[in-house]
Amino acid sequence: MEPVNLKRLAKELNLAISTVSRALRDSYDISPETKKRVFELAQKLNYEPNPYASSLRKQKSRTIAVVIPEVANNFFSLAINGIESIAQEKGYHVLIYLTHEDYQKEVSITRHLQSGRVDGILMSLSANTEDSNHIVELHNKGIPIIFFDRVSDAIDTSRITTDDYDSGFKATEHLIQSGCKHIAYLSFSQHLSITNKRMRGYLEALEHYNIKPDRKLVIQCSSDNGQSYPLLRKLLSGKKRPDGIFASVEKLAIASYHVCDELKIAIPDDIKVISFSNLETASLLNPSLTTITQPAFDIGKKAASVLFRRLEKSRSGFMSETVVLKSTLMPRNSTKV
Repeated sequence: MEPVNLKRLAKELNLAISTVSRALRDSYDISPETKKRVFELAQKLNYEPNPYASSLRKQKSRTIAVVIPEVANNFFSLAINGIESIAQEKGYHVLIYLTHEDYQKEVSITRHLQSGRVDGILMSLSANTEDSNHIVELHNKGIPIIFFDRVSDAIDTSRITTDDYDSGFKATEHLIQSGCKHIAYLSFSQHLSITNKRMRGYLEALEHYNIKPDRKLVIQCSSDNGQSYPLLRKLLSGKKRPDGIFASVEKLAIASYHVCDELKIAIPDDIKVISFSNLETASLLNPSLTTITQPAFDIGKKAASVLFRRLEKSRSGFMSETVVLKSTLMPRNSTKV
């Protein structure tokens, strides 16, 4: 039987090999009808593109890199699924690089990627990234970089985020409307734009409801639970214990649950908790956790779509954009009145 390759697809569809090839790459100059015919036959015959053969012809790796701080966070797991859904359509491989919230690791990864091993990069910064020179260096090599969730302003490129300021305001407002007057904000990075936007929303919600902000209730935690737990114990053991907690990331919400359990502080009777989180088991926690849920899959999908659009155009023909997708407040028992 004739092997399933571009030549066979072209023969069966009565199309030129170059047309089939461009259709499989989702090239802008091929009509949607032709792309549909090509994709349907390719799927029917289980056609598998050879990325290495094509890379020899075009000097492309048919591979993209995704640089993220961790995978334990459900947001990034869902975002990767969104990214891969687009990459598979385009016949690309996805390489995942983890910085583990370590700036030096992030620098090392970006230097490694300067070799041209990948055609483009989707990136979410580590919590400890202060300096962006390594990203500028990578950008200057001509490798397209698109940021998602945790973004940098160091280079002119597209950024895919959620409405962090608005969500920070709504989360704080929800706690206030649930009866809270002394609300702690738990952060784990002073450098990330998303954390600062969420905190700005928190502070402005307090001001809107005539509640004087208390800087002692803004707690700079760590991505390391071993460092965060003592800070949370101190916060929740003091005389002026907060009656509400707004955690900027789910890891700090879970840590708060553990410390409250240890100190016999009842949620939501003694303290109410809300968090940014894509935790699938949030509804199963005891009590179920009220969350600001980000459209993680859609953020990943959009980021990948923007990257591939960049790969199909010259740098001069690509217009950078900032896309903001809305998060959803999901009230549950941890803020119940």
